[in-house]
Amino acid sequence: MIPLITAFALSPDQGKGLARDARVRWALEEVGQPYDVRFLSFQAMKEPAHMALHPFGQIPTYEEGDFVLFESGAILLHLAEHHAGLLPDEANARMRCIGWIFAALNTVEPPLVEYTMARLFERDKPWYEARNVMLEDRLRVRLRQLSERLGDAQWLEGEFSVGDLMMVSVLLRLRSSCILNDYPNLAGYVARGEARPAYQRAFEAQLAVFLAASKG
Repeated sequence: MIPLITAFALSPDQGKGLARDARVRWALEEVGQPYDVRFLSFQAMKEPAHMALHPFGQIPTYEEGDFVLFESGAILLHLAEHHAGLLPDEANARMRCIGWIFAALNTVEPPLVEYTMARLFERDKPWYEARNVMLEDRLRVRLRQLSERLGDAQWLEGEFSVGDLMMVSVLLRLRSSCILNDYPNLAGYVARGEARPAYQRAFEAQLAVFLAASKG
């Protein structure tokens, strides 16, 4: 059965690959799983049909027959556990890779999102400059720690895994700033993720949707 995911009909990231369905697309491409997409407007995301799938009215969701998942982390973990290629076979190594999914979502993404959202929406506020210093300091703590952990390695736990897929997806949100330039090994890490053919296919699929919607 071909799984069905949901995505923005017109993504607010303007096709930059930052919407969370991109993570799911990338994972599906990595494991060679065909998939269909249901495109939703912002209004449709809040209607009962979608709220029944995602109680917070967001994307992505994942449907496979009667089985439904929401939250990109849960969807990635499901795909990694049911398809070869995103997790190692050895039990302890698998759990370490899974741990990086949680680290990306719970430790790295929150200060990163807060920093990038402030840059987008709070620049006109009188308190922006002081707040931005605080937010950047918080973010840099996490980036420095991640940089030290990665070191000279290509990936976080030996071979590329679902943990790397999630971490790179999170770090891509720093595209609009130059902050990753201060952490060359993290910049290289993100570039290696972007260079993967599966990522390229996922990115192009999401971009094509935005371009078609904006023309229409």
